[in-house]
Amino acid sequence: MANFYKDNDDIKFLLNHMDLGELADLMEQGYKYAEQFDTAPANAQDAIENYELVIDSLGQLCADFVAPRSEEMDHEGNELLPDGSVKRPKAMYEILDQLAKAQVMGMTLPHRFGGLNFPSLMLSVANEMVSRADASLMNIFGLQGIAETINFFADEELKQKYLPDLANGKHTGAMVLTEPDAGSDLQACKVKAFQDADGQWYVHGVKRFITNGCGEVLLIMARSEPEISDGRGLSLFSCYKSPTVHIRRLEDKLGIHASPTCEIFFDNTPVELVGERQRGLITYVMALMNGARIGISAQGLGIGEAAYRIARDYAASREQFGGPIEKLPPIRDLLINMKISVEESRSLLYEACRVVDHEIGMNKTIENPDSDPALVKETKKRLRMIKRYAAMLTPMTKYISTEMANQVASDSISVLGGSGYMRDYACERYFRDARITNIYEGTTQLQVVAAVRHVTNGTAEKYIAELAEYDYEPQTVELLEILKANTETMQECVKFIKERGIDYMDLYGRDLVDIAVKIIGGYLFCQQACSKFDMQTAVGKNGKTMSMKERKLAIAKRYINRCNFEIEACRKRILSGCKSSFELYEEIAGPVPELA
Repeated sequence: MANFYKDNDDIKFLLNHMDLGELADLMEQGYKYAEQFDTAPANAQDAIENYELVIDSLGQLCADFVAPRSEEMDHEGNELLPDGSVKRPKAMYEILDQLAKAQVMGMTLPHRFGGLNFPSLMLSVANEMVSRADASLMNIFGLQGIAETINFFADEELKQKYLPDLANGKHTGAMVLTEPDAGSDLQACKVKAFQDADGQWYVHGVKRFITNGCGEVLLIMARSEPEISDGRGLSLFSCYKSPTVHIRRLEDKLGIHASPTCEIFFDNTPVELVGERQRGLITYVMALMNGARIGISAQGLGIGEAAYRIARDYAASREQFGGPIEKLPPIRDLLINMKISVEESRSLLYEACRVVDHEIGMNKTIENPDSDPALVKETKKRLRMIKRYAAMLTPMTKYISTEMANQVASDSISVLGGSGYMRDYACERYFRDARITNIYEGTTQLQVVAAVRHVTNGTAEKYIAELAEYDYEPQTVELLEILKANTETMQECVKFIKERGIDYMDLYGRDLVDIAVKIIGGYLFCQQACSKFDMQTAVGKNGKTMSMKERKLAIAKRYINRCNFEIEACRKRILSGCKSSFELYEEIAGPVPELA
């Protein structure tokens, strides 16, 4: 049987390389839930076995049931019916039913609501496999962050009202944020929220580009303080879909056809306030968006993995000029770069999740009344830095994975040539589906703007210093020397940029973030090459295998040596002092054209 977990040695290796027992300890808080819930683990080994059991089962479901229906769903799409309801592709109903029966729709929710209480790392593994099978499905499966937001910020009454049915898959959700004039700039939201004489809240207005807006549970950001025009005037509300929630249209899109993107009109819809007034954007939605960015990073990773596999298979079987095209140097080079880009993205995503899970677990430790006071004090001290690392790695992984997905999907078509452009192969669908990933939940440019602040404020330098303290083996010494020199280059660039102001920092932000990401990626590959865990992995044909650690060392050598040249190119651009984008914009861009 096909299985998207068992056929991916890199996922298996990384999950064994990382300390899942430490994450389980943080999530389960002394395994105190084991006596209350049958599904709760009794110890770290029990938790890790449960993680693998669920991921294995989901990997098989993705390969055997979801992926074979993906092409059909892409062609069928969604339909807005005259009564305002949305008809999903037939197979989507069947898949959601299977996911509900597999009990994976509440992966990170606490046991008491029927969730699995898994770390976000395991949700990202699941999101990657689901996206490899069907990127549209991930837009529904991956919206588990809505339930997390309710769990983190709502009162107990709302948790009991919404979370059990989200966890058991009876309901799906939607985060209802964007409006016609409020996309990336959510502070501009105009949909109004108001109370009647009895204190009942209502929302009124139009929301646009709402993924799965036809879902049963809606989280709506609306302006509750009309006198405050910025983000401080926004609050978060919840409701079920009802006759006052009108789906006015479905967007006609380039890709992710099986995921409905809705325009919604709220006609004085009764809603409940989530958490406190005025914290809708500044606290709750920012937390929701950070989780969503991790999710979209996993979506890009799954698309990239799928696109690479088609290209690899085609290059090995397609014969031209007397042999398979994989023997041609440009094709061979392209495929290796695609494979390394996928593994770079996976390394960064899983590391970002590890840090986020530490943040979540540390907060649980601090809030746990049974925690030792000395441990709480030490945890609070460490938590401040962990939060900064999470705030830096989240936009980095979203940027890297989604750009990778677009590039690898494009390269996959290049490998297949004319066949890749046709609908005979899925890589054209991957190309269409990938395009949205570096747009929604914040474009690449916005991810860079968010990440570069953490490179210039010293967070990246401290994080890289921690990576450098790992117990590396002798075979990586030369590579570590290169990374050390690259870090000095980063410091030189940070100093130069800070002397020239905010505009200059944003102008060269991508170059600076690229330098930091390539250093981090180099250290992560070196750590994998020196892992305490090893396994055999298949290479080439005829059943030949090799040590995964040796393979990772080979990847680290190629990655770090090539990135060394790219980092030098970034350094030269940053230190050039060139401001032509500001000074010569009108001359080079010319007048605004008249469109026919």
